[in-house]
Amino acid sequence: MNPMPSITQRVHVGRQPIFDSRGTVVAYELLFRGSMEAVHAAARDAYATSQVILNVFTEFGIAEVAGDRLCFINLTREFIIGKVPLPFGPENVVLEILETVDPDDEVVAGVAALVEAGYKIALDDYVHGSGHERLLPLASYLKLDMLDSDVDRFDEVAAVCREYPGIQIVAERLETADHIALADRYGFELRQGYALSRPRVMTATSLSPSRLVRLQLVPAIGAADMDRVISTIVSDPALALRVLRASNSAAAGAAYKVSSVRQAVVLLGLTQIRQWAMIMALGDAVEATDEQLTTALLRARFCESLAEGMHASPDAAFTAGLISGVAEVLSLTPAMLADRLPLADDVAGALIDGTGALGDVLRTVDAFSRGDLESVAPAAHGTDLVRAYVDGWRWSARMVAATKVPA
Repeated sequence: MNPMPSITQRVHVGRQPIFDSRGTVVAYELLFRGSMEAVHAAARDAYATSQVILNVFTEFGIAEVAGDRLCFINLTREFIIGKVPLPFGPENVVLEILETVDPDDEVVAGVAALVEAGYKIALDDYVHGSGHERLLPLASYLKLDMLDSDVDRFDEVAAVCREYPGIQIVAERLETADHIALADRYGFELRQGYALSRPRVMTATSLSPSRLVRLQLVPAIGAADMDRVISTIVSDPALALRVLRASNSAAAGAAYKVSSVRQAVVLLGLTQIRQWAMIMALGDAVEATDEQLTTALLRARFCESLAEGMHASPDAAFTAGLISGVAEVLSLTPAMLADRLPLADDVAGALIDGTGALGDVLRTVDAFSRGDLESVAPAAHGTDLVRAYVDGWRWSARMVAATKVPA
């Protein structure tokens, strides 16, 4: 018998510092890593780029990964020409055009459109005469490989680059003191390499979104049916959490915090949700077990059912219940998970300190679940808890069943 798949997975991203000439970290290059032990990237394709984007913006959070520093992200042809959209704005990111990308007319036009939209461009592993000089007028950074490049041509390359005063040169793959001395000699503004710092692999525990739910989300978005979009998202706890995180990431540009999944969807808008769905479709997430998914959804629905009678917002109660249920799956406390999400004060207070009407709802659900009816909040007295629980279980089972492929 095959083991049942887990609802949880470990996600990873590599992060290598980029320094200025004084040794100050000014940026990080974000790298695909398939495991915590991986020293080098196993892939540099569209899948790798999509995984870096997803993990950075919806699992770790851009602030946790880079703080207020720039992030360099490798970009493949699919993203450059708009075949796969970028679901984040130009703030705090530099898009690296890989040396393997053929700089044909379509690519040049795509890069120009990205620059027009406010994105900064870096040319990775630049080799003069390879055709990438067509992109020099559009670039803000140029990366020179100090390990494998022809040193005898550095004078020529540096002279050409200095014709574009907006370009900063990044001396990459610095592995010896001689490499650092060479970067100093040519006045290269930025430096990166093992002689300064090796990549660090960051790891987090994540939920694995259902691939089918993501596919169901696309037609709902296409129909511009906001209610259907929201119901599809809340049917998958992992997807709902990613939407919550995305709503307050630097990419989304949110100016305030949210208290429900519905509010997060409205805040992002159908265009942003469509872009995230397309990125997620490139992933290969592990399916959740029916039992794990049903349990997490049951808790959320149970909280929602009790909310109105306990003077709490049903939407906010669903979200608080969802987060606390997911925290249990991840072996985290609700407070630990709440700290990673853009939550309104009442939702955060309920999860972290158990305060307010939402805190009463969560305590009541906890008490009922362990059979301790004496600890049920007074506001829930008179509520048919058994009926609310059974209704929640039926709803959750229907939602999980709806994500299954027909035989």
